[in-house]
Amino acid sequence: MVAGLAAVGASEAEAESGLLALCLAIAVVSTIGALWLRIPLAIAWSTPGAAVLLAAAGNGIRFSDAVGAFVVSGVLIALCGLWPWLGRVITGIPRPLASAMLAGVLFPICIAPFRAIADPATMLYALPIFIVWLVLYRLAPRWAVPAAMVVAVVAILIYAGTDWVTGADLSPGLVFVPPTFDPLTILSLGLPLFIVTMAGQNVPGFTVLASNGYPPPPRFALVGTGLGSAGAALFGAHSINLGAITAAIMSGEESHPDPKKRWIATLTNGLLYVPLGLGAGIAVALVSAAPSILVTAVAGLAVLGALVSSVVNSLEDARHRVAAIVTFLVVASGIVILNIGSAFWGLLLGGIVMLWLGWSRRARPLDR
Repeated sequence: MVAGLAAVGASEAEAESGLLALCLAIAVVSTIGALWLRIPLAIAWSTPGAAVLLAAAGNGIRFSDAVGAFVVSGVLIALCGLWPWLGRVITGIPRPLASAMLAGVLFPICIAPFRAIADPATMLYALPIFIVWLVLYRLAPRWAVPAAMVVAVVAILIYAGTDWVTGADLSPGLVFVPPTFDPLTILSLGLPLFIVTMAGQNVPGFTVLASNGYPPPPRFALVGTGLGSAGAALFGAHSINLGAITAAIMSGEESHPDPKKRWIATLTNGLLYVPLGLGAGIAVALVSAAPSILVTAVAGLAVLGALVSSVVNSLEDARHRVAAIVTFLVVASGIVILNIGSAFWGLLLGGIVMLWLGWSRRARPLDR
């Protein structure tokens, strides 16, 4: 989260504020949802959304423009809850294209661990992180990423020494960031953030709830997380949404044997985000003290599973593999045209290819 906010121009104070605002927004929506609905409605921050921010690094985005894009994304999510037809339009984006776009966003992040290992300046720090992740991925997959994170923190502490402590703010506060609404930033950042949050987080979250016997509450979930995202965006946060993996834990038997009491896990989850947010200053200080490639390397290991799923989903339908590959390549290239980022162009070009090839297949029998 911190690296993603920094990638779109946030200062250290703004990144601290953004992380704190994310945690508070999750706490509020989770608590209200748990007490009102009495179902395990998991709320989390958007990890694919953070990947979208990381992919925008180097595009020269002003943070106020990014905040404007965050606000637009949140409002669109809320509108999907108020007008279900809009949600159907977004979730109706062909799965191969949406998955390929997310894969293209994740790809540069997932190669960061190997770039860090190949760089002489970070090799000695990155190699232990990768080895611990690889060993535990074979022996205890659930603990692979947390263990890699612990090793990364130790590596950062060794790299930074004690200097990072001097600048650490142990009591982070909210910093209001007046949004500016730049149309190009909204297209290149806000729209992809909206799409991956809806298609990659909210829709799977509903699916997990339904599969565990809980009727999904789309209006509360989308309006709540949309307004929560838009409000938190004014203090530097990017997006909150339904959790999928978290929802699977909270709505499963390991949460509570009685399905009627599993909502308590949601309430506990929400309340624990408050102390987590209060540690934002330490988190930002640590990330700022580390080489950026090392931070991205840990993020790459964390989202590697999401990349695998995205690639598989994008290529699952043989009819649309060419369109999916075009989308993936354009997004992964990181091209910027007319100051609009590659996520938008990849989705647009992939859609054109899909329509053209689909039309050609339908037209060919008539030609004969």
